Amino acid sequence: MFTPSLENSARLARRDFLRNSLWGMGTATLAQLLAQDGVSRAGEVPTVSAQDPLQVRTPHFPPRAKNCIYIYLEGGPSQMDLYDPKPQLNKLDGQPLPDSFLENVQFAFLQKESARIKGTPRKFTQHGESGMNFSDLLPHLATCADDLCMVRSVHSDQFNHVPAQLLMNCGSAIAGRPSLGSWMSYGLGSEANNLPAFVSLVTTGRGIPGGSASWSSGFLPSTYSGVLFGNQGSTVSNLETPTGISSALQRATVRGINDLNQIRLQDVGDPELASRMHSYELAFRLQSSAPELVDLSGESKATLDRYGFGRKEPEISSNRGGKGLFEAFSYNCLLARRLVERGVRMVNIIHSSWDHHSRLDAELTHNSLMVDQPIAALIQDLKVHGLLDDTLVIIGSEFGRTPLGENRPGFKKVTGRDHHPFAFTVLMAGGGVKPGTTYGASDEIGWHTLENPVHVHDLHATILHLFGLDHTQLTYRVQGRDFRLTDVHGHVVHDILA
Repeated sequence: MFTPSLENSARLARRDFLRNSLWGMGTATLAQLLAQDGVSRAGEVPTVSAQDPLQVRTPHFPPRAKNCIYIYLEGGPSQMDLYDPKPQLNKLDGQPLPDSFLENVQFAFLQKESARIKGTPRKFTQHGESGMNFSDLLPHLATCADDLCMVRSVHSDQFNHVPAQLLMNCGSAIAGRPSLGSWMSYGLGSEANNLPAFVSLVTTGRGIPGGSASWSSGFLPSTYSGVLFGNQGSTVSNLETPTGISSALQRATVRGINDLNQIRLQDVGDPELASRMHSYELAFRLQSSAPELVDLSGESKATLDRYGFGRKEPEISSNRGGKGLFEAFSYNCLLARRLVERGVRMVNIIHSSWDHHSRLDAELTHNSLMVDQPIAALIQDLKVHGLLDDTLVIIGSEFGRTPLGENRPGFKKVTGRDHHPFAFTVLMAGGGVKPGTTYGASDEIGWHTLENPVHVHDLHATILHLFGLDHTQLTYRVQGRDFRLTDVHGHVVHDILA
């Protein structure tokens, strides 16, 4: 009887290990390819496969949208200077509000006892067949009026940036909850084999108070987190292959590491191991797909001009929204179209900041000039490429600005507005929303919602509905209870659906 040596035993054990590992990898690859061909389990949103956490999954009912571009203007753009004309503001300029308006109301900085109504220098005109109103700061976006749905009655529970941003992006003012893009990636999976399901593109001046929570997966597996893409230098940080490392060696390294992770995954069942394996594989594929993604040489000069590439940026002494970012914002808007073309589920474009407690006129003008042309070009470009029907575009923020002027102590002159969560505006286009629609209304000075109030939870429920997801059924169990984006709230706003 042949008795193998210790060396032969080790060699045989290694051969069995590799055979079993490669079989597991082959199964994962097959599942991924089947998902790309639209083969997925029917019925309700299933438990995520450990082998392929981003396999395409069947929604609860037929969707109207497949992809989302969420343009988040951090800080709170002034709705009565951009989207919601209030002639009464100028008539009452300099007058106090009735005490009844100010009872039990908190402000971030404004001194309500001495605050006065602040008018606006902006001129509003109606646009398109719908007659939608825009101020003179948004001439390009105004040309998209008949493609837009303007919701003027959004309201929030939070009046400070971080909790309000968490609520608007994650459905809760408590840190650690998954973001909207993470919930969508979890519920629907991804059709982008060589790109992340969820990408964040950030253009910032002062930084984002809420930080990466805006695109975090929270308690969901980290596979569903947004991947931060840059607009300068490398698209994705730390993606370049080190000098002297061949593609074959790198591929073998990734496979070897994932073989070991696969063994550990079978032992402990930790979904974060599956996320780690997926991240390694995705990073390897990104090395070949990212250069093609960011290569704009195939885009026509007319397209680049429409997005505002090469625009001359006006001089401004200081700006919370940053200086020298016009080109970066144009780039991010064009990149968003290229990402959804390639199957990326959610693209989050974030610009910070619109927090205009002072110098409102100068800084709002500068920020509006930065974003107006590229956003309009994006909507029109999606339409030309046949993508707008199933791509939902959202333009929003955590709250709006007060009809009162900011009178913070130490400021010699009132030149800005404070945070205002009681009535603000969100724009939407494509993806199954009713075009050319202005929905909801605030009162004559923009203080409270007057018609058809839409809470942030209602907005989220409606967004998920457009993607075929029932917000009450899209849940994840953690800490002994089932969590969802809308918590225990939210109603679909059917009146804005096409």
